[in-house]
Amino acid sequence: MFVRELTHEGFRNLHPGVWRPGEGVNILYGENGQGKTNLLEACWLFTGARSFRGAKDSEMVAFGGEKTRLSMAFTAGGREQEATIAIQQRRQATLNGVSQPSAAKLAGVFCGVVFSPTHLSLVKDGPEGRRRFVDGAYCQLKPGYVGALSEFHKALTQRNAFLRQCREENRSGGEEMLELWDHALAVAGARLTVARCHYLQRLEPLAAAIYDGLSGGRETLSLRWETQAETAGSPADIARSWLACFQQAHRADMGAGFSTSGPHRDDLGIYLDNKPVRIYGSQGQQRSAVLALKLAEASLLQEVTGEPPVAFLDDVMSELDVSRQDYILNHIEGWQVFITCCEPSPALRATAGQVFSVKQGVIL
Repeated sequence: MFVRELTHEGFRNLHPGVWRPGEGVNILYGENGQGKTNLLEACWLFTGARSFRGAKDSEMVAFGGEKTRLSMAFTAGGREQEATIAIQQRRQATLNGVSQPSAAKLAGVFCGVVFSPTHLSLVKDGPEGRRRFVDGAYCQLKPGYVGALSEFHKALTQRNAFLRQCREENRSGGEEMLELWDHALAVAGARLTVARCHYLQRLEPLAAAIYDGLSGGRETLSLRWETQAETAGSPADIARSWLACFQQAHRADMGAGFSTSGPHRDDLGIYLDNKPVRIYGSQGQQRSAVLALKLAEASLLQEVTGEPPVAFLDDVMSELDVSRQDYILNHIEGWQVFITCCEPSPALRATAGQVFSVKQGVIL
């Protein structure tokens, strides 16, 4: 899977034009604010996802403009394809000349993974982002998991609404009714726990191997799914474990007005040499750990699609030592990779690939 050609008009600060990247490593360098990340963002939109920078559609239209139009020729599924995205008030898309109900319908046709500085929140911030990473990645492998997430959050919302009502009305004796929500939440929660642990079992060896290459074997990455429930046994066993947790928390939940335990409180533990990378890891080690997770995510996605997704690595070189930079430049094979950096020096160390300079929205 790779991008053959990107045509852009009216997108952020990019001058209208056509860009033809190479099939391997593509390095884009230039000072901050010149348009490097804008190029990656334009390509990323064809995955069907929203901007990885959290931008609204209107913010991607060039300043003073009314609309933007992107067209991308790419190879996927063993054949050449083409898609367009137009943004004018809302986003519209076509795939191989056929209008799509929404741009989200491009998901699964063109696949990619992205690393940007915002993803450092995976190690720096709280557990919500790490849960979202695992759930989102697993949804790409098993689309049906979206239904499991929806079922769980529906049950959680109903249980929390009952708890909030009990607290506001200072109601006692609601535990009998609460048990009904306990059972629904335990069954739905078990599906999440099984899926998350299964995904982590597949992700960890890949991420550990990638981190080993990045660090030159100096540190060992390990992952743990940290949850209150027992994770051994059948889904029914795990559901019973969650049920026991919810029942034990009745008094605390009634006092708080919300569910204080459950899969919505779980966390992905990321460790280097058995120490939490969030606490003990340097900036470079934290960045390397997140990069290993993202590249491992891509490897698993390749198992599903049968071809490697495109990797977008924005500002990945910052705070990495030379050996880690060299690994990224020269040891990611068989993928199309886009790497942005401020200085041309990393590009000079690349043994293969193409190098582009980006200046004031122009690709040179």
